[in-house]
Amino acid sequence: MIDIKDLRENPQIFFKAVEDKQLKGTVDLEALLELDKKYLTLLPKVESHRALRNQLSTDISKLTDEAARKKLIDEATQVKNELATQEEDLKKLKTQIDAALLWVPNPPAADVPFGEGEEGNVEVKKGGTIPQFDFEPKDHLDLGKALDIIDTDRGTKIAGFRGYFLKNGGLELHHALLRYALDLIKQKGFDIFEVPWMVNPEYFTGTGYFPWGEDDHYVTQDGKALIGTAEVALTSYYADEILEESQLPIKLAGISPCYRREIGSYGKDTKGIFRVHQFTKVEQVVLTVADEDKTRELHDTMLGYAEELLQGLGLAYHVLLMCTGDMGAGQRRKYDVETWFPSQNTYRETHSDSYFNDFQARRLNIRYRTKDGELKYVYTLNNTVAASPRLLAAVIENYQQKDGSIVVPEVLHKYTDLRIIK
Repeated sequence: MIDIKDLRENPQIFFKAVEDKQLKGTVDLEALLELDKKYLTLLPKVESHRALRNQLSTDISKLTDEAARKKLIDEATQVKNELATQEEDLKKLKTQIDAALLWVPNPPAADVPFGEGEEGNVEVKKGGTIPQFDFEPKDHLDLGKALDIIDTDRGTKIAGFRGYFLKNGGLELHHALLRYALDLIKQKGFDIFEVPWMVNPEYFTGTGYFPWGEDDHYVTQDGKALIGTAEVALTSYYADEILEESQLPIKLAGISPCYRREIGSYGKDTKGIFRVHQFTKVEQVVLTVADEDKTRELHDTMLGYAEELLQGLGLAYHVLLMCTGDMGAGQRRKYDVETWFPSQNTYRETHSDSYFNDFQARRLNIRYRTKDGELKYVYTLNNTVAASPRLLAAVIENYQQKDGSIVVPEVLHKYTDLRIIK
């Protein structure tokens, strides 16, 4: 959530953010500013009536003359009734303003390129070497079916569209990747968690997934929502708490199943296990001081962890700086890391690295006390460490052999006895 004071003082920044992030129609900033104007006009009247009510109450308590006392009581009753009406109007305005503020996007950082969609993203880095095959590389599903390690036919029968089973070597390789990711991030000083998978909706709102992405999440019969990333639970861990500056940065990593309805992806990646409704992810979250320069340094550092994981796996990748129209409403700046998929002869997204400044912290009420005793909202960041079976699919395709077998990357040998799947 943005600070309403920033909207009052610099409305043009937020009008531009709505336009640049392709969010026209989701929020009426002019109507919001008009509500705020009414609120600011009414607030001093309410405060004046409260002061008058208190003064009349004090004066009445000092009077002994019954006629004078009755006159003041009548006046106090009128003020009390007027105040009740004003306070109710003020409460309604505050509720309307708070509801509208949830739809106001976080303005992108100055160096974020403008673009209406993914075509506006800018490649900023490449890593690894694209493998060269002396045969036509197969896709991960054809390889997985032939090796009997992936079964989407029965997965669809049991779970519906995008359902899948991982079997034998596929399951072992999947778990080895996740263990490798957990160990890597633990070595970077992160506390590691298994997080709740069903979360109260206010924490989806707090992290900015609601209201924009509400349609893409599954909801249980008791009103909880299934997480699409451990970020929701990890970022909310300190909700409504006050930290000390000496504690920051706080580094949290979580492993969890993730659930997404994939609304809006109809017809995309319908083959294989690249885009599915259920997957497992290791996620990193950082809470830090209210300093954007330091946040940007952390943003690049966290990107480096994802790169280190891919480098360890020997996978080629590139890094994109996301444009305004292809980043989330709450994100201030975002990188996507895309990994090479030989069967498609292109890079596909496997990681996402973002920072938010205080956008999430305001919603979640996470503050810290500075060394000088001032209370400020923390700044938040998050990044994927590993998301599988998408990463599993990349390993299968890049490590395929001419005979259809899959070589297990050396970095995973400590997590599995498998050396080759054939």
